[in-house]
Amino acid sequence: MTVVHGPEPVARVLRDMAADVDVCVELVHAARSRSPELSRLTEEATRSHVTAMLRAADPWFTAPERTGSVDDQDFTAALLLGADRAVQGVPMTVVLRGVQAALGRAAEIVVDRCRSAGVSDRALLSVVLRLQEYGAAMERQVIHGYRAAEHESPRALGAVRTRLLHQALLGEVPPREEELARAGVRADAAGHYHCLVAAPAPARAVRSPHAVTVPLDGRTAGLCPRPPEADEVDPEALVVIAPAAPLPELPALYRLCVRAVDLGRQHGLHGLYDVTDFAARIALAEQPSLGELLSRKLLGSLDPADAFHRQLALTALAFLDNGRRLDQTAAALFTHPNTVRYRLGRLRQITSTSLADGDGPLAALHWWWALTAWLESSTRR
Repeated sequence: MTVVHGPEPVARVLRDMAADVDVCVELVHAARSRSPELSRLTEEATRSHVTAMLRAADPWFTAPERTGSVDDQDFTAALLLGADRAVQGVPMTVVLRGVQAALGRAAEIVVDRCRSAGVSDRALLSVVLRLQEYGAAMERQVIHGYRAAEHESPRALGAVRTRLLHQALLGEVPPREEELARAGVRADAAGHYHCLVAAPAPARAVRSPHAVTVPLDGRTAGLCPRPPEADEVDPEALVVIAPAAPLPELPALYRLCVRAVDLGRQHGLHGLYDVTDFAARIALAEQPSLGELLSRKLLGSLDPADAFHRQLALTALAFLDNGRRLDQTAAALFTHPNTVRYRLGRLRQITSTSLADGDGPLAALHWWWALTAWLESSTRR
């Protein structure tokens, strides 16, 4: 059935809807309510698609003399929506359920607003038919974009992402946000990205649908609009993520994440961490000479070849790591609090210094640094 375009003010209604944040949020919620897979995606990314598709519908309803097939309209937003969901691994049926839910709610709002604008019931019937025609064409274009991305060479897409992430993280010429978006690398609402580094580098160290990762320098590196959840991280991997930042700041954050991962692996850590959790370790690791001087000053009487001396140092470090609590230290070392108390006393006798010497957090930091440096040095020896 061919629908004749009338002079109804539908275009103005659509433009107002596209500019109405509450309407866009309502359509996003309608789409996300249809599936857990869609609800895991960011609202901002979905909202951008909704807004773009509402604006793209304007020309189809603008002029009464407009002719031609609905498929001749600009469906770039629908194509991108389909391609994005394919890259994110959202099943096609889930995508269509979300699109249909949003289209259905959009049609209800259009009809209500057209009635409020004084559109007659006869003209409103034409509006409804045109909405159905436009919605069916949009679904076809979403499918087309999904299939195109699905059948695109994975090697080609991987090469593009690797190039873009190299540029963004290694301090090369920064890519444009549009380039990153086309490759499925999304920013948050402020245009910022979270940088993450994982090691060892299994194929799926990070399973978040928001994160795009590539192998980089023997590790896994990536960008995402929000941090992954703990259950989206391989339990055998160590993943360090930085706070959200604009593109120019990513190279420095990437280097910090790499340093944190390397230090964390040396201590057998795994799981998900913020890079700030390694702030002290990174800062102290950059000044090894000072650590060596502190260990000589506070622990010079300990013999690195003596296993008992090493046990004393490990106990003292655990004591500091557990807030100087005997009970918590004993639990961490699987021993009795009296044993911890005895070892700390022996350390005081041998070194003629005490963990209680000095005031404030700096004294504790100096002891922690000295013990860490001494243990690492004795391990190397």
